[in-house]
Amino acid sequence: MRYADGPGTHCEVHVDATVEQVWRLVTDIGLPARLSPELQRVGWLDGADGPAPGARFEGHNHREDMGGWRTVSQVIELAEYRSFAWAVVDPDGRYGAPVPTSSALSDDQGVDPAVALATWRFDLAPEEGGTRLRQSVVIGPGRSGVSLVIDRWPDREEQIVEYRLADLRKGMTATLEGIKALAEQGDRAGRAEG
Repeated sequence: MRYADGPGTHCEVHVDATVEQVWRLVTDIGLPARLSPELQRVGWLDGADGPAPGARFEGHNHREDMGGWRTVSQVIELAEYRSFAWAVVDPDGRYGAPVPTSSALSDDQGVDPAVALATWRFDLAPEEGGTRLRQSVVIGPGRSGVSLVIDRWPDREEQIVEYRLADLRKGMTATLEGIKALAEQGDRAGRAEG
């Protein structure tokens, strides 16, 4: 699996809560920072206060082996109670040339797919009285930390990509399990009050 091919992965979980309850959690961009081992903090940009097509947000990440870095993301898909997706770019040039967010993230055209270092999404569907929640990611084709490692060891590209995808699955599992716990706890609390 080559980085330029846009490799991806996903994780899913059944949540014993309504799609509406789960939707409120997955569209809270600050929640993954509480649950993910890599994402540290997130904030809306340009006066946005919630998800909307074209809305942008800034993320701050950290890994022991890479230090910290900043990203800018733009919501590229928002279908209420069904899907929430965003593309991520490197505005500071940590991995190559900086991506100017004013042109790469224009309201009328969205993120240029050639510069996205990753595209993330949540998909929700009703399932057996609850919700099937899926989180997925496609990495590349824009330069990222994976690109730097591949530059150093090009003959190990497939192993490097698989290692990163496995690492991302760990983070997605932690995020999904956290969302599941919060949604189910909220659902039980709501039933107890009613």
